[in-house]
Amino acid sequence: MLCLGATERSAADLREALSSPGLEIVNVSTPVRALAQLATGGFTAVYADTQQFARALDPGRLLQNERILQGMPDGVVLLNAKNVVIWGNGKLREWTGQETVLGQNFYSLLGNPEILGPDFCPFHTAFASGKASASTLQRDDNVYFRVHAAPVIDPATGRTEHLVVTIRDISDEMLQQQKIAAIHQAGVELADLTTDEVAEMDVDERIDLLKQNILHCTQAVLNFDVVEIRMLNQETGRLQPLLAVGMKPEAEARELRADTNANGVTGFVAATGKSYLCEDIREDPLYIEGAQDARSSLTVPLMLHEQVIGTFNVESPETAAFSESDRQFLEIFARDLAVALNTLELLAAEKATTAAASVEAIHSAVAIPVDEILNDAVNVMERYIGHEPAVAERLHRILRNARDIKQVIQKVGQSLAPIEARAAGSRTEPHPVLSGKRVLVVDEDEAVRSAAHDLLERYLCVVETAHDGNEALYMVRNLGAGHEYDAILADIRLPDMSGFELLTKLQEHIDVGTMILMTGFGYDPGHSIVNARKAGLKEVLYKPFRLDQLLQTVERVLSGEPIS
Repeated sequence: MLCLGATERSAADLREALSSPGLEIVNVSTPVRALAQLATGGFTAVYADTQQFARALDPGRLLQNERILQGMPDGVVLLNAKNVVIWGNGKLREWTGQETVLGQNFYSLLGNPEILGPDFCPFHTAFASGKASASTLQRDDNVYFRVHAAPVIDPATGRTEHLVVTIRDISDEMLQQQKIAAIHQAGVELADLTTDEVAEMDVDERIDLLKQNILHCTQAVLNFDVVEIRMLNQETGRLQPLLAVGMKPEAEARELRADTNANGVTGFVAATGKSYLCEDIREDPLYIEGAQDARSSLTVPLMLHEQVIGTFNVESPETAAFSESDRQFLEIFARDLAVALNTLELLAAEKATTAAASVEAIHSAVAIPVDEILNDAVNVMERYIGHEPAVAERLHRILRNARDIKQVIQKVGQSLAPIEARAAGSRTEPHPVLSGKRVLVVDEDEAVRSAAHDLLERYLCVVETAHDGNEALYMVRNLGAGHEYDAILADIRLPDMSGFELLTKLQEHIDVGTMILMTGFGYDPGHSIVNARKAGLKEVLYKPFRLDQLLQTVERVLSGEPIS
């Protein structure tokens, strides 16, 4: 029999009253200790002294609610000051596999787990402060528990006698957080290259490294073996393969577009920007065969600044192999992957732009000096033609080599930094009519000649210059067999003649329609423009002119368009 608050006298009276001298009486002083004894079983009755009757109502209420506690998903135990379990709702026994947990140390039952905090002595804190305390425990087998200790205070003494401890298994939650952190870290490291590494790698090598990192993270962290990544061409809408592992060759080579119709799940995701979970491909009308024996797939968009830049697709031979958690994980990884791909593109664009700027700077620096060589060579050649054939031939060779210098620089520039590889801000609008065309600019002002190189050569024109009319005439006559200037721009007032006079002297060498005269507004000494128009001149540029005016005028001359 269990007695609450019985004295020795009352216990003897109780044995006598029950006519059972051999009756074993277990006497406890508090309701909580009574509850702990009742949890062990083996008692036929409970006796409470009249003075203890009111206190006996507390364990009675606890006993009444024990069935509720037994059905809780969390563990509930009662601990004494030595962290010994004196009552439990059964969950701790279930988690530890112990037949009984009563009378055992709480931490020993859980295999002496590591206390992760925030309170590294939660039970001691609760006993000492009389306030609730909480912490996280980790077992060696990577099982995590969240414990919350609430003190049970004796109203009579105001002291904490026991702790009610709730234990929750938070392993899934903790492992998910760890996986998210691992995925994010893997994503950050995708394009984490040092300056030295970037300098030593070309674009293709960096792309290959990024592919290796993507594949490693996808397989090691996300545990996906079948992977396909496609990048969206914003201009054409095509989804171009970047990486494919485990996909059928015909699926990898399949042309797909960002379209919700007839372009499979990948096209749908690229067009809508929404993830798509296909639990059973046999029942999904959008799915187009990708991996061999695939039964389910998960596809997420690669998003950058709210814009779809590609797709990330994984497939499995099992039906319903992917969960909402997998979707969340893949979307997190896809965001970091999009940033890594953008970083890679920016690195390539920066390198191309830097190379282009360097080549343009070199070209600009040598353009005028090379022109000076050409001008000097043709001036000397005019004196030796018909007199010293060997000297004339050597001068011709100088002319060819000087012209080759600029051509080589231009070709090297195109190979180092092709136009399509440049960043969007540094690209120039294409003017195919100008590409490869040879233009002669005749002006006394070096600033004009230098500007002509800068403005026209960025559109792949071959520009040469002359200081005056006679020099221009020499340049035309000594250009070489089979070559001619496609357009000639000449100032209306040259040091040695007018623009009209130059046009007259060039008539037997060029088509007058390819000539353009440049003048200040309203300046036309001797009616040069009027006379030149009568001789066949079609275009006049008024200084100062804008770049678009220059380009349009030269293009009209090259294409033979009439004056508007």
